[in-house]
Amino acid sequence: MSSSNGGGRDDGGVLDHEYQEEYVRNSRGMKLFACRWLPGRRRKESGPPKALVFLCHGYAVECGVTMRGTGERLARAGYAVYGLDYEGHGRSDGLQGYVPDFQALVQDCDDYFASIVRSHGPTVRHRFLLGESMGGAVALLLHRARPDFWTGAVLVAPMCKIADDMRPHPLVVNILRAMTSIVPTWKIVPTNDVIDAAYRTQEKRDEIRGNPYCYKDKPRLKTAFELLKVSLHVEANLLHQVSLPFLIVHGGADKVTDPSVSELLYRSAASQDKTLKLYPDMWHALTSGESPNNIRTVFQDIIAWLDHRSYTLTSSTEKLPEVEQKARHDDQHYQQHGNK
Repeated sequence: MSSSNGGGRDDGGVLDHEYQEEYVRNSRGMKLFACRWLPGRRRKESGPPKALVFLCHGYAVECGVTMRGTGERLARAGYAVYGLDYEGHGRSDGLQGYVPDFQALVQDCDDYFASIVRSHGPTVRHRFLLGESMGGAVALLLHRARPDFWTGAVLVAPMCKIADDMRPHPLVVNILRAMTSIVPTWKIVPTNDVIDAAYRTQEKRDEIRGNPYCYKDKPRLKTAFELLKVSLHVEANLLHQVSLPFLIVHGGADKVTDPSVSELLYRSAASQDKTLKLYPDMWHALTSGESPNNIRTVFQDIIAWLDHRSYTLTSSTEKLPEVEQKARHDDQHYQQHGNK
């Protein structure tokens, strides 16, 4: 492991979380960048992390910088957080912004995440996925690959369906399929400026544009086709098969992934434990591109949801602290009535 002893300190000068980096090789021999945020010294002294959280980042971004805020907040809350840059993303090998095979990308995540779970052994029982945008589709595919493996998932503005007004005609899909075999890496797919549409704050827009690990050009032809193909697959075949506990958080003013898609997932999923939280005026990048107050609100909801599912199950809630009993009661109310 190539380790970086980064992290932040609390008011007493004690490290409140640790940050580490490493490179791993996938089954195709490619070098992939991986990083982790771990609870700080005080948390470690009180026992193992509450649970493991595995990050699935969005298209064209990466984990180490773009999702740093997510990793730090969850680590300070007592979680061990792991991220992997996909092939063609961030600091991993591959042509930047190029996704030649979405299923291979998912398999890379499955291989690495499973290796981390094995390394912890039985000391940490709970493991969660956290997928943002395209990473939401990655998380759902990881779940279906191992239906009983994951404790739950947090889906942040997930890409799991093409909005009806954006759905290409079948003829266009056939043309795209034919062209990908001829010019797969061409940057010829026209799109609006996703950065301006996704991130509300100018500070975050500037950070993304100045981050050399983020891809900022037009989508490559094969990449666009792979994203279209996986979206259609998830919509047609996976939504009703989703059976793990999940929390969806989605901005009501999102112009990148349609909030109605999250509502469809919430209604369609077979899960008995499912929660949808819509934030009326927020944009796409809920966890990093909003005002500090909005980001704080979203993470309070995410951490509360994770906390409720990270305690060891007991035969009777009488053994739980009174505050935890109340939290579970409130959470059951959300599950029964939704939070829309």
